[in-house]
Order: sequence, then C-alpha cells, then structure tokens
Amino acid sequence: MILACQKISKAFGEDTIVSDGSFHIEDHEKCALVGINGAGKSTILKMLVGELPLDGGNVALTKGKTLGYLAQHQDMSGENSIYEEVKTAKAEIIEAERRLRQIEMEMKHLCGERLESLMETYNRLTAEFERANGYAYESEITGVLKGLGFEENEFSKQIGTLSGGQKTRVSLGKLLLTKPDILLLDEPTNHLDLNSIAWLETYLLNYSGAVLIVSHDRYFLNRVVTKIIEIENGKLMTYSGNYTQYAEKKKMLRDAMLKEYLNQQQEIRHQEAVIEKLRSFNREKSIKRAESREKMLEKIKPVEKPVELHAEIHIELSPSCTSGNDVLSVEHLGKSFPPHTLFSDVSFEIKRGEHVAVIGDNGTGKTTLLKILNRVLPADTGQFTLGTNVQIGYYDQEHHVLHMEKTIFEEISDDYPTLTNTEIRNMLAAFLFTGDDVFKRIGDLSGGERGRVSLAKLMLSEANFLILDEPTNHLDIVSKEILEKALNDYTGTVLYVSHDRYFINQTATRILDLVNQTFVNYIGNYDYYLEKRDELTAVYSGAGAKGSSFPGSERTSDSSGASCGPDAPANAANGSKASWQEQKEAQARKRKRQNDLKKTEQRITELEDRDHTIDQLMTQEEVYTNSVRCQELAMEKAAIAQELEALYEKWEELAE
Repeated sequence: MILACQKISKAFGEDTIVSDGSFHIEDHEKCALVGINGAGKSTILKMLVGELPLDGGNVALTKGKTLGYLAQHQDMSGENSIYEEVKTAKAEIIEAERRLRQIEMEMKHLCGERLESLMETYNRLTAEFERANGYAYESEITGVLKGLGFEENEFSKQIGTLSGGQKTRVSLGKLLLTKPDILLLDEPTNHLDLNSIAWLETYLLNYSGAVLIVSHDRYFLNRVVTKIIEIENGKLMTYSGNYTQYAEKKKMLRDAMLKEYLNQQQEIRHQEAVIEKLRSFNREKSIKRAESREKMLEKIKPVEKPVELHAEIHIELSPSCTSGNDVLSVEHLGKSFPPHTLFSDVSFEIKRGEHVAVIGDNGTGKTTLLKILNRVLPADTGQFTLGTNVQIGYYDQEHHVLHMEKTIFEEISDDYPTLTNTEIRNMLAAFLFTGDDVFKRIGDLSGGERGRVSLAKLMLSEANFLILDEPTNHLDIVSKEILEKALNDYTGTVLYVSHDRYFINQTATRILDLVNQTFVNYIGNYDYYLEKRDELTAVYSGAGAKGSSFPGSERTSDSSGASCGPDAPANAANGSKASWQEQKEAQARKRKRQNDLKKTEQRITELEDRDHTIDQLMTQEEVYTNSVRCQELAMEKAAIAQELEALYEKWEELAE
C-alpha cells in the first residue's frame, strides 16, 4: 500500500464534502475518483497533497515515496520555452551529467590515490546516471512533448504566450517526466486531442508507479483504471474494475437497496395498519398486542433510501417538422488561414436521421467546418446546400446567444413560455443547475456554465438538424448519459465535433475523420473507426495524396463504408458489397442473441418468482395439512428446478 486515507472529513460551512471517508491505493494500482460536478473530487486531491487541511482523519503516504499532482488550472509564467520548462523535470539528471563532465576534466590532471578515489566516484555516478536513463533524457522529453500534441516547431514557444490548455499540457509533461511513485491527475485529458489521449492511456498503462485520476472521460477510464473510488453525498465507496464495471455494480447495488427499502416501507405500513386495527378493537389483549408490535417496529433499523439518480430525468428532443432525405450537400469545400491550409476540395453528403461525428487532431479545422456550415465563417472555395425544410440548431462554444441580465430560469422560460416550472427545472437539473442555481444571472456565470445553459436551450429547440461543437465539455458523466439518451431518441439529424470517445461510441452512426486536409468516412461508431483507421487513412488520405479529398458525385463505398473517389483502389470497391453484407449479418446475429438473452432472463425471473410463491404457500396451514395439494406443489417445484437448470445453462451460453 502506497497511500491510505482513514476517516477523512471536510466541510465548507454547512456544505459537507466528505464525512468519515476511507480508501487506500496499492503500489502500481491505477484508480479513478468519480462523482458529479461539485461532489468534491478536486477538493479531495488537494487534501491528499496538503493544499487544503483536513477537518478530521488522516492521510498517510508510505515513507520514502514521492507524490506528483496535476491541477486542472495552471498558473505558469516566465520566459522559458516549452522545451526548457519541461527540461527542468530532469534537473537532477542534468546536474549529474554536469558533474560527470567536470570529473572527467579533473581526472586529466591527477594521478595516484587522488585519481583512484575520483575514479571510484566517477564509476558510482555513471552507474546512477545509467539507471536513471540519463543518456536518453533528451529523446524522452521530445517523446513526451510530441505525445501530448506539441509539434517540434512549437518547442521554442515561450510559456508566457501559451493558452491555459497548452500550459496544462506542459505541466502534465513535466509531471510525467519526474516519475513520482504516485500520480494524482485532475482532468488530464481536458486539453488533449484523440491521438494525445490515446498516447497518455498507453503511457499510464505502462507507468511503473500508482495513479489516481479524476476524469469524466469514460472511455479513458475504461482503458486505464482497475479501481473506482466514488464520492457521493459526502460518502466514499470503492469498487473494483473499470468504469463500465463500476456503473453496472452501482446499478445492481442501488436496485438491491431500493428493493430492500421498498420492502421495509411496505412492511412498516402493514404493521402500522395491523396496530391501528388492534387498537380499534379497544380490548385489553388487543391493545397489549398492538403495543408489542409497536416495540418491535421501533427496533427495526431503517434502511436508507437510495439517492435518486439524475439519469432518471428524461429529455425529449422533438423536431417541429421533418426535413427532406437530403439534409446537407457539401461540394469541393476549402478553407485556409495562410500559410496554413485546414482542408481543401472536400465533398460529402448527410442524410436525414444520421448522427455524424467529426473527429481529428487539434487545429485541423473541425470547428471551422461547423462555423462555415452555420455561416459564421465564409469558405474560401466550394459551396454547401441545405435540403428541404432543414432547420438548424447550432451550439458553438464561442458564440452563445444569451442575455447577460437574465437569470438562467428566465433565459429558458422567456424563450419557451409553454413549459411548466417543473419541466424547466428538470431540463436545467440535467445540465447541473439545481435549487437556487437557476436564479443566477447569466452575466455572473463562468464560460462553462454559460455553455451548459446554451446546450439546455438547444435541447429545447425544435430544430431538425443539430450542429454541435464539443457538446459534452463541462458536463459530468451523469449529464453526458442524459444527453446521449436524448440524442439517440432524436429523430432529426446530428452533426457534431467531439473528443469524447465514449460519447461518440454511444451516439454516432458515422464518423468523418479530418486527416491530412481531407475527410475519411467510416460508417460505424468509434470502435469501428479504430478497427479500420490505419487501413483507410493509408488508402484515402496518405501523406502526399494531394487532391484525394473526400469525393463527391463519383464516390462509392468501401468495405468500411468509407466514401471513395476515382483514385481509390479498385479492390476496395470490389469488396464493398460482401463486407457490408457480412457487417449487416453480424449485427442481425447480435440483435437475435440479445433478444434471446432477454427472453431467457424474463423466463428465469418468472420461474424464480413462482418458486418463491410455492415456498410461501407451503407454510400455510390449509396447504401443508392437505397432502394432495402438497404433492401437486412439490411436483411443480421440481419441474421448475429442472427448467431453471436448463435456462441457466442457456443464459450462460448466450451471455458468452
């Protein structure tokens, strides 16, 4: 064990962050700290590193172990370049190298015992230098910077000129290079593109120390962590497994707790009714029996009611009218900010009902494309056409159409006067505005909070074509899940930019990958994109494939659903029908298996319920004194047991 928290407590006034919470982290363990926004995750990290005092309990770090911490926001300034700043993480190695060079110079002028003594020191320092990978520290620095998305021509940029996100990436690079025994990372993926996140995943998976991560990136957590520590309503709970396993276990526990709570409440109501009836008889014996039941009732330890899940809030997106089948047609579109070309000669179409995710590295032009389609920016070349009855709903992080003087509640109610107070509050609660939060002025909100208000307004619009730029930014996991369900139930068309791979996996039916100034098209979700990425990127947007932009009228479909132009290899087009049919057949088999699994589970539940009912019947006097009835029930119970045995085997087979 490397870190232990025992009965820690923290409150700010009447707001309890954590009460009597405990958890521990083992050597080399990869853990996540999860909870809704405002639950206290960042506060707990600050308590672990000593930035905030504890109200109670203690935090123990194993003697001799080191701890490194990455905060969400970095206060970094100075004239150092990016490379020089990150290089400071290797100060000890650099000093050791300087000392070795100095000893080498001194040894040239010595002999005898003094030379022998200095040689021993030199050999010892050399061994330590080699163990610390000293000869490769410069390539290690370069590798980390490139992994975090910095190009070599950016290494010389001064720290003082960087954006907040770039400073966070520099700080993360420094921290990784110091290699502490335990890393505490607060939202490390916030300012990384997809390639950088994938690089960080691999780095952390191979990291020799322990890691504790605060993140809302579920895909990242699924890939990296093996333990989840949840903070909810001031309580800490530990679950083994990744995020998906945690979510499944949490739902099972909550369902069991809710069932136990409801059963107890039912029993309490029953006992209270019996007590009331006994008292109404107004006889000495009946009153005594009522009093006896009351004493038994008082001894019952109340089961705490599980917290209501925000995910139970339902958001419905309903277009005011149905668009034509052709929603968007883009032809030979190009955009540059000289000397940098974002994309050129891009053509594609979007049909009604598609959910299209645009992905790509930072700075490739994804947001610019959305702005062009919403006429915020002009294109340099080409054109686009909207289909019949298309009504756009646009979410742009940089252009929120909000009234600074209004409250959040007024912003919604004024635009949607037909909504009830409850409907408005449910919508705002889904985007993390609860209680008196709804009466905050728009002008007093942070940028992230304003973005959430804009997203809430968009969800209430009756547009049939939603264009969204990073819609999950500033949302916690519960709110992301609510948005995912709303989009999946939405009958209109969606085009969005996102770095949230889990969100893309849940909501996208098609992916446009912006790479090498053109788009590669994948008919599928993010997992499908990963499966086909290397193959299709090499074919359709390889370096030097000038003019191989996303083709227009002459396109066909390749084996992945990628649109191909006349320059695409013939064999890719030839195999398209077979591969597409195989994909459809696989999906059909999967749906049939899921349907069979559901039917099997339903039948198991029915039989288990009947088995339980028989057990209860057998305890009734009129049944156990009737030999014929007992025999009938015993035979039915045996038949149930036999059928259940077969169903359990079938369920296991289907679940595999």
